[in-house]
Amino acid sequence: MARARSSTQQVISERSRRAFVGRDAERALFRDNLEHPPQDERHTFLFHVHGNAGVGKTCLVREWERIARECGALTVYVDEAVGSVPEAIAAISDRCAREGHRLKDLDRLLAAHRERRHEAETAVAAALGPQAGRTADTQGPDAAAQPSQLTLAATRAGLVGLGLLPGVGAFAGAVDPVQLAQSADRLRTSMGGRPRNQEDLRLVLAPEQVLTPVLLDELAGTAARVPWIVLFFDTYERTAPFLDGWLHDMLGTDRHGGALPDNVVVVTAGQRPLDTARWSGLADSVRDVPLGPFTETEARLLLAGRDVVAEPVVREVLRLTGRLPVLVSTLAANRPAAPDEVGDPSVTAVDRFLKWERDPVRRAVVLACALPRRLDADVFRAASGCADAEADALFAWLRELPFVGDGGNGVRYHDVVRAPMLRLERRRSPRGWTERHTRLAGTFGRWRGELEAGPDAGPPWADEEWRELRLAESYHLLCARPRAALPEVLADTVRACDQGEAVAARWARALADAGEDADAVDVARWGRDLTEALAGPGEPEGTGEAAAGGEERPDAGVVAALGLLLNRAGLGPAEQALARMARGAALRRAGAHARALAEYDRAVALDPGLARAHRGRALSRGELGDYEGAVADLDRALALAPDDGRAYAMRGEYRRILHAYDAAVRDLDRGIALDPARAFAWASRGATRLGMGELDEALADLDRALELSPEYGWALARRARVWRARGEHDRQLADLDRAVRLQPDWAWGACERGDALRVAGRHEEALADYDRALALDDAYASAYASRGACLSALGRHAEALADLDRALELRPGYAWALERREAVRDRLADDAR
Repeated sequence: MARARSSTQQVISERSRRAFVGRDAERALFRDNLEHPPQDERHTFLFHVHGNAGVGKTCLVREWERIARECGALTVYVDEAVGSVPEAIAAISDRCAREGHRLKDLDRLLAAHRERRHEAETAVAAALGPQAGRTADTQGPDAAAQPSQLTLAATRAGLVGLGLLPGVGAFAGAVDPVQLAQSADRLRTSMGGRPRNQEDLRLVLAPEQVLTPVLLDELAGTAARVPWIVLFFDTYERTAPFLDGWLHDMLGTDRHGGALPDNVVVVTAGQRPLDTARWSGLADSVRDVPLGPFTETEARLLLAGRDVVAEPVVREVLRLTGRLPVLVSTLAANRPAAPDEVGDPSVTAVDRFLKWERDPVRRAVVLACALPRRLDADVFRAASGCADAEADALFAWLRELPFVGDGGNGVRYHDVVRAPMLRLERRRSPRGWTERHTRLAGTFGRWRGELEAGPDAGPPWADEEWRELRLAESYHLLCARPRAALPEVLADTVRACDQGEAVAARWARALADAGEDADAVDVARWGRDLTEALAGPGEPEGTGEAAAGGEERPDAGVVAALGLLLNRAGLGPAEQALARMARGAALRRAGAHARALAEYDRAVALDPGLARAHRGRALSRGELGDYEGAVADLDRALALAPDDGRAYAMRGEYRRILHAYDAAVRDLDRGIALDPARAFAWASRGATRLGMGELDEALADLDRALELSPEYGWALARRARVWRARGEHDRQLADLDRAVRLQPDWAWGACERGDALRVAGRHEEALADYDRALALDDAYASAYASRGACLSALGRHAEALADLDRALELRPGYAWALERREAVRDRLADDAR
C-alpha cells in the first residue's frame, strides 16, 4: 500500500518544531496551563507576551499554537493584517471554518456587515458627487465614507438617531442621544437615506456591538465540541488600540450580553506590557510573559541546530547580534564556517545580514525593497525595478527571508533589520536615496491619480484605498526631501484629522517613521508631538448635548492635534479654515458649544465659502438657544450649497422652534423634495403641522417618518401628541410605551409618558416615569413641575411644593408651574385651617 503523503504545511510545521530552541520555561508554562481545568485557581485565561522587536515573540506564539493543537485545541491566529474589531471577528470565523467548525450565523452577519458598509461607502460618493471635484482642503467629516464607532453614551441613548432633530424638540430633556443622532444622520446621508432597519444602521455605526454577541454564542457551541479554544493575537502593539478594550470586555464583563466559554484561552503578543489601568481588575486571571534576548545557552543551541558550532564563529555571532533571536537566526541561516565569514566587526549590520548572499541582483533587491514600509507584488516591482518575468520569483524568494514577515496588506521587514539597511542606503548614496524615494513617491502618486480618475471615484479623503496611497506617497516625499515636503504633509494631516483619530494617527505615524528613517529632526518631532497629542486626553471639556447634524463624534485627541497644527504648522488660509471647522465640530459634539462657535467664527472668517462651517455654526447656535442666528447661518450655508436637503430640514426645524410655522413648512417641503427618504424632515414637518393644528396632515407626516424609520423615538413621541389632541389616549400611551422601550435613557420620553399617565389618572405609574426622567436629568424643569402636579394629586402637597419651587428656580416665569404652585399653596393653606 502506498504511504499517505504529508502536506507541505505539515512538513514545514515539523521542521519549525525541530528548529525551535530555547524558551523552555515559557513552553512549560503554557503546556501546564492546558493541563489545569478552568476552575483551577492556577489556570490562566489570558497570556500576554511582550518584549522589544526581534526577541522572538511570534516564534513563541507559533510554538504555543503547536502545543495547543497537540492538546486537541482549536486555535486561531490573528495579527496586524486585521485593522478593526470586525476584521478580527471575521478572521476568527474564517479559521474556525477551515478547522471544520463553521460559525454559520456569524458568517451571515459578517456578510451583511460588509454589504451594508459597502452600500454606505458607495452611496456617500454618489451623494457627494457634486463636491467630488472640489479641492481636498475643503473636504472633511461630511465627505468621509466610513462612519465612526459610537460612544457608549450614544449607544445607551438607543436608536433615536434615525432622523433625530436638532435644538429642542427631540432633545428636550434628553441626556445622551445626540451623539447617536449625529452618526445615524451621517449614515443615513451616506446610505442615501435608505437604511433597511435599525440593525443595518448598527452594523455600520457600531458593528462590534452587533457581531460580538453572535461570536460569543457561536464560540459557546464550538467550545462544547473541543477541549480548548486558543485565540492568538500577535503584533498586538499594532492591534491593541482597537482590540484591547474589546478583549477586556469579553473576558471581564457582560457588556456584550454573553461571555467567553471557560475553555477559551487568549494569548496576546506585542512590544508593550498590557495597560494596567484596564487589566488590573483581572490580574488573577492574566499572566504576564516578558521576553528578552536569548540567554547564551539558548543562542548557542540555535546555532548548533544550524551546524554553527566552531567556537570562534559562535562568539562572533553572539557579539554581533547581542543574542537577539531574529539576528541570531538570520546569521545562523547562512552557516558561517569561520569568523571572517561572519563579517569584520567594522562592517555594518546590513553587510552582516547579506554577507553570504553572493548574487548582486538579490543583494540589490533586498536593499532596494527596504525603502517602502510595506511590500506587495506591485510595490516590489516599483522598488526593485525588476521586470515582470523575474519579479514574481524574486518576490517569492524575498518573502522567505528570515527577517521578512507578514505586515498587514503585504509583507514588511523586521524593524531591527530594516533600520540599519535604511541607514546604510542613506549614508552610502544620499543622492541615490533621494532619487529612489522620489521615484517611489511618484509611483504611489500615479496610482492615486488613476484611482481619482476611475469611474467610481468619489471624494478622495472618503476612500480608504486613496488615503493609503496618499500616505505612502507622503512618506516617500518626506524621506526624499524632508524640508520641502513637510508643509504639504502637515496640510494633509489637517485633512486626516478631519477624518477622525484613526486616520490622523496613521499620518502622525508616517511622519514619525519618515523622520527616523531619513534622520530628519523636524519631521520626527512633528510625528512625535502629533502622536502624543492624539494619545492625550484630547476630548475637550463639556458633557452637554450637541445638535443633530449627521457628522461623526470627535475622536480623542483630534482637538489637541489640530491646535498643534494651527499653532506651529504655518498653514495656509484654506487649511486653517478647515482646521478651525474640524475643531469646532469636535468641540460641539463634546458639548463645548461656546468654544465651538468661536472656532466656526474663525473658519468662516478665513473662508466665507466653506458651507460646512456655516452649517456647523448653525448647530452650535441652536444648542446655545440662538435659533435666529442658526437660521441666518443656514441661510448662508444654503446660498453656498443650494441642494443640501439636510440644511433645509435643519432650518425648517429651527423655524418650527421659533413658531414660524409657514416658513418652516416651506423649508421642510424643500428638504423632503431633495431627500424624500429623510425621516428627520418628515417628522419635523409633522411636528410643525401639529403646532398649526393640522392634525390629519401631522399624523400623515409622522406616519411616513415612522415608515422610513420604525424605531424613531422622537417621531413616536410627537405622534403621541397627535393622538392626545385627537383624544385617542390608548394610542398615545402605546406610542410612548414603545418610544421609552426603545430608548430607556431618554428623559424627555419618560416625562412625556408620565404626563400621559398623569392625565389618565394613573398617578403612581406617572410618578415612576418622572423619577426616571429626573434621575437622567436633574435639571429638567418640566419634569419637576409635572412631578409636583402628580404629587399634589396624590395628596403629598409639601413634596409637590418643593418640586414646583425647583422647577421655577430652573425656569423663572414658567407659567404652568406658577399656576400649579398657587393651587398647591392654596391646598396647604386650607389644610392648615
